[in-house]
Formats: sequence, C-alpha cells, structure tokens
Amino acid sequence: MSARDRLFPGTGTGSGTSTGAGLRLRLRLRLLGAGARLRRIRLRLRRTRARRLRRVLAVLLALFLTACAALVVAYRMTPVPEPHPETVSQSTVFVDAEGEYLGRRGPVDRQDVPLRQVPRHVQDAVIAAENRSFRTDSGVAPSAILRAALAAVTGGGRQGGSTITQQYVKNALLTPEQSLKRKAHEALIAVKLDRTRSKDEILEGYLNTVYFGRGAAGVESAARNYFGVAARDLTVSQGAALAAIVNLPSYYERAGADAKVTGTLQRRWVWVLDAMADSGAISRGERSAARFPAFRFYPPGDTDGGRQYLIDAASAEAADRLGISQDELARGGYKVHTTFDLGLQDETAELVRERTPANGKHGEGDRLHTAVVATVPGDGAVRVLYGGADYARQPFNDAVDGAVEAGTVLDPFLKGTRLGGPLEDLVEETAPTPLRLNSAYAALAADGTYAAPYTVARITRAGRTVHTARPDTHRAMHGKEAAAITGLLSLPYASDGGLLPAGAARSGPAAGHSAGAGSGPGTRTVWHSVYSPRLALTLALFAERGGKPARVAGLTGGLEPDEHAALEAGEVWRLAGSPGGTPSNTPEPTAAPRP
Repeated sequence: MSARDRLFPGTGTGSGTSTGAGLRLRLRLRLLGAGARLRRIRLRLRRTRARRLRRVLAVLLALFLTACAALVVAYRMTPVPEPHPETVSQSTVFVDAEGEYLGRRGPVDRQDVPLRQVPRHVQDAVIAAENRSFRTDSGVAPSAILRAALAAVTGGGRQGGSTITQQYVKNALLTPEQSLKRKAHEALIAVKLDRTRSKDEILEGYLNTVYFGRGAAGVESAARNYFGVAARDLTVSQGAALAAIVNLPSYYERAGADAKVTGTLQRRWVWVLDAMADSGAISRGERSAARFPAFRFYPPGDTDGGRQYLIDAASAEAADRLGISQDELARGGYKVHTTFDLGLQDETAELVRERTPANGKHGEGDRLHTAVVATVPGDGAVRVLYGGADYARQPFNDAVDGAVEAGTVLDPFLKGTRLGGPLEDLVEETAPTPLRLNSAYAALAADGTYAAPYTVARITRAGRTVHTARPDTHRAMHGKEAAAITGLLSLPYASDGGLLPAGAARSGPAAGHSAGAGSGPGTRTVWHSVYSPRLALTLALFAERGGKPARVAGLTGGLEPDEHAALEAGEVWRLAGSPGGTPSNTPEPTAAPRP
C-alpha cells in the first residue's frame, strides 16, 4: 500500500466501500473548511461590531463630555438676573388706628414681608402644595415633573412640574415665554440660585412674588384680600387655603362667592392639609381641628369713595415725613398706620348721607356740602376727617381745604384772651379750614395747649418702623383763660336732642358753640363745634350752586342751617361714644342752641 493509500484510505482503485468512504471524507473536509470560514467571518464581524461599538461609545462619551463642558461653561456664564421692576415695585397700604384696612396706593397690590413674619405652617402649606422636596432638592427636581404627569393621568391632585425655585425664577427673574431654550435657562438659574442662596431666601422671594388671584401678588396682600388679616395672623386653615389657591389663582379667586369654585377649592384644601399631616408639618390633632375658612366676598362691592379723602391726607403727610414724593411712597411698600377711627368715620359718613336733604328749595343745581373733623385735644391725632360724599365726583376735601368764612367763628377767643403760638395766627385768618378751626377748640379742651393736627401715627416697611409721630404742641393760652371760655360755651344738652330747661342738670364737661358767616339768609358757612377733654369735633356746612359758593339757607330741610349743624354735630358726638369722660348712663350732648 502506498503512502497515499495509507493516508487517504478509499481513494485508490480499491473496492466500492473504499470509494464511498473517500467521498464521505471529502464531504467532511469541505464542511470543516466551510465551518472554519464561517468562524473566521463571525470573528471578523464581532471585531467589526466591537470596533464600531467602541467608536459609538467614544462619540457618545465625547458628546457627553462636550455637553458637560458646555453645561459647566453655561452655568458659570449664566448670571442670576435681577428681579423685574414690576416684581420689585410694591404698593403702600393704609390702615386705621386699630389696624383696619383703609386702602392702598401703588401700581400693584404687593408688599414684601420677611419670612419670619410668615407663620411656619403657612410656609409648610405652600411647600406641601407646590414642591414637597423643596428643602432637599437642588432647585430642579425631575421627580416633580414625573409626579405631575402621573397625577394628570390618574386624576390625582394637581401639582406643578416646576420646583418652587423654578417658579420663583420664572415669576420674578425671567419672562413668561414658553420655549425649550427658556426652560433650560430657567433650570440653569434655578440650580445656580439654589447653590448661592439659602432655602429661606428663595422661599421668601417666592412668597412675596407668587400670584394668588384677586389682584394680590405675594402672601401679605393675599392674606388681606382673602381674609382681611396680615400674613403673620394667618391660621393653619387659612394658610392651607392660600397654598391651594396658588395652583389656579384666576379660578379660585371667586372662592366664597361661587359655590362650585368653593367646593373645588375645599377638596384641594383637604389634600394640602393631609399632605402637611403626613409630613409632620402639623399634628393629627391640628389636622382634625382644621375647618374650611370663610372668605371675604369677591368681587368686592362699591367701596366708600369717602375713604379716598383719608388716604389723600395721610399720603401727603407720610411722604412729607419721609422726605419723598407721593409716587415714591406709593410704590415703596410702606404700611402707613393712620390716626383715623374707621368705624366712627364710616358711621359719620352714613349719618351725613341720611341727614343731607336731596335738594334745596332753590333747585336741583344747589348742593349742600358737609365737613366733619374730630381730633384728640392735647395730642392732635385726627379721628374723623369727612371731606365729602363721593371722591369720584368731588376730589376736593371740604374738611382740609374748605374755607369757613370767619364771621363769629373765633369770637370766644377775642374777649380779653392773650393768645400765643398758632392760635395768634389763626384769629387773623378770614377763612380758616374746618381742620384749623377744630384745632382751636381742641386747645380749649386741653387747657390752652394747642396741638397741631396729624393723620399719620407710624410708618413701617418690611416690619421695620421708619417713622413715629410725636405730637407738636404749643402753649396757646393760660389754662384759666381756656377754662373761662369753656365755662361760657358749656351748654345744657338733652339726650333726646333738645335743650334742657333752665336750671336742669347738665350732661357733663362737654362744651359747644355754633356760628355762621354773615347773618340772615345770606349765610354761606354754618358750623358747630363741641369738645371735651377726650375729643373735639367740628361740623361745617357749605353750599354750592353751579360750582360756586351759595347760601346755605333753604338747603337744610325743615331746620334752620345752624339748628341742622348743631343737631348733626350732636349725633356724630353720640356716635363717638360719650367722649366727655362721664359715666355711660349720663345723657350725651346732641345739640346746641342757635347763637
């Protein structure tokens, strides 16, 4: 057997069996060769895929690193912008002597308050409603976006996808533009803000700028508009309600006036309180005790235009005290604590409206004007300043700027009395204003001490006092002379508005005096003053025809002008609550005799 036959059996010229075995061998060799080629192809493919994957990964890594580098550069190059002017601008609020809201001046209804003046439960309510991870997130929380989307799909309570930090950036630092670029810019600033400001600073800025509906921007204005209180006085229930409103302020602002809106808000209010209880912000006992709060009615009814006279006077005085313009005052975020007694002011306005005849006998072109001033003797604080019935129709303030034609106005001071200070100048005036006139009679009530009238007791800004009034007093006459004049003017009053019989017991230490400018039917100014150590009050009547002064006669109904003035002054005196310092069961002065 040859070597070939030994190596390849069946390939020679042997039997058929050997031939079949050779064929099988060749087939096996071919299959082995094909398998080897397939393995080589697979190996090449794996190597190619690996190279391609490495290249893709390298590209992705390069893109990622480039994006990171770009993000770092963008972060470093992105400044935190200053707040928009409209978010910095504030209104100035005016309140009466007891803190009751009078009104405001300014372009927007917003006042900044430090976070320490916002109760912790109000802060926690807003966090529970808007961004529960606020205290721990980095300014941007992707989970909040997912949570908002899930809530929208499942019908759960709505929650914004933006963090509180992002909302503050959007509200105060950026435009409301809706674009991917602006959203990315917002996120960058939010992260930077979170890294450079404390959480309390961010929350304070947010609470002072977020819109709550009813025209109120910021929690201080919202507390006043919805509940008539300052932010510091908000209860747990009220704070939760405001937090619930932030979600849809333009819809929820009608809470308390619209049953459907109120019901929807109440469900969200429950959701906010439950979240607060779950997080431990309030106890289970506080949660159980919470009751849905009552809201001030909205939209508000017609406001008393007469209050604008008060705000005008206080605004001018406050600006003067601070050395700024009234425009600067209006947008400065001040709180002006006035000396006014709003309850007595409103009651006086209502009484004057009821007592003023609709028309005089001379025709519908005649109008009777009434001015009422009440101040504190020896101090000068103005409690009532009624200058007109309708500020829109007559911005001129009769109490501050109206001229009382002298006539017998100052006769009691001219009978051998030595006057000093402002009273010496006053007696030389031919037409003092009701405010100036009343200050003279207040000096009699204060044993001869003249006190300049003032309307602003205190001015605060962001909780800090920037002005406190100090009475400006002067000795105008000797105390004995003041007592002598008071003795001459003290008149017997009856509780029913009439005069007591001669010799009857008088009502107390109050004194009154009536007079008119000129005499007879041509009288154009009628006034009445009544005073005690606690209050001095002057009521003056003016007449107008076609925008020009006219005589008062015929415009006071069935009473003569001086009787009408004395009766009205006595009724206002009664409204003041027996300011003479006599026992409560003592008859109060209500009228004075004709001079």
